Amino acid sequence: MEPITHFLLGANLGRAGLNRKTALATATLTLAAEAPDLDVFGRLHGVAFGFAHHRGFTHSFLGSFLVAGVVVGFMYLIWRLRGRRTRDPNLPPRWGLLFAYAYLAGLTHLLLDFTNNYGVRPFWPFSERWYSWDIVFIVEPVLLVFLILGLIVPGLFSLIHEEIGVRRKGPAGRLAATLALIGVVATWGVRDYEHRRAVAALESRNYQGADALRVSAYPYWVNPFRWYGVAETPAFFAMMEVDSLAPEVDPQGNMQIRYKPEETPVTLAAKKSYLGRVYLDWAQYPMVETEQADTGPVAYMVRFRDLRYAYPERGSTRGTLGATVLLDRNLQVIDERFGIRSTSSAEQQR
Repeated sequence: MEPITHFLLGANLGRAGLNRKTALATATLTLAAEAPDLDVFGRLHGVAFGFAHHRGFTHSFLGSFLVAGVVVGFMYLIWRLRGRRTRDPNLPPRWGLLFAYAYLAGLTHLLLDFTNNYGVRPFWPFSERWYSWDIVFIVEPVLLVFLILGLIVPGLFSLIHEEIGVRRKGPAGRLAATLALIGVVATWGVRDYEHRRAVAALESRNYQGADALRVSAYPYWVNPFRWYGVAETPAFFAMMEVDSLAPEVDPQGNMQIRYKPEETPVTLAAKKSYLGRVYLDWAQYPMVETEQADTGPVAYMVRFRDLRYAYPERGSTRGTLGATVLLDRNLQVIDERFGIRSTSSAEQQR
């Protein structure tokens, strides 16, 4: 998910009652809920390296211990710089409990990322397998509304209480934050149910007379009944929109067909490259296509695409999550590119 949802979920966890046990709880939970994305600094070593390690160690059950330690260490430093002061002098920081909170918030980050179709590798480094729930788009306004209301509604009631002279005991906002978290879980429940219906609809039909080897349904934002479906057959991929409320898939006949390209020595060489191996390990429905390129030493451009991001209305499948490997006439790697950025193979070998 995008960072704002992570931050808001961590803040709501604190407001839901965890901030009553120790000082600095809400700040720790908020930072720790987004901290696993510190792996973006891996891009400093090149975009292919960054792609290979994104949602890797910091997004795993084991790595979350290290991430939690970094967050709690940062909070301890801030606490010392502030002269060991907290908002409530009667509620000191409990560092062991804050570490547990930070680890819990890190797990919520993994859970949120698991709900979209990019996926996570929670058992890294013991297993490189990717897992994804495929039920929530990377930006989901419904979740944002729940989480924002969970934080701002108590503030409105606090103003009312001040006006009528009513004083509250303890931190405010517990009920609203709890209801916001319940709303998040309820949204997942609705989307999971509709996702299962969409997948079942895809499995119930054939494609140009061929049975599907596997099918997947990927989410759009806001609308839980609209899905992007992909079906793989032995010869081709079929892509279409799916209405989980409709009795059949693609009644208008708007299905797109992408035939699987022939395997060649050029594509095999590209697949053995560093970026090729990483990309194919991550991709669910990979398409690997070759273009002739007589520009200087470059003889072939091998493009990697994952059809789970080839939403029909986007037209071209050459999105930011595509990759390109450049080869010379001897099928040696000259350059490796991910998205619109590139990094040379020589740089990758350092």
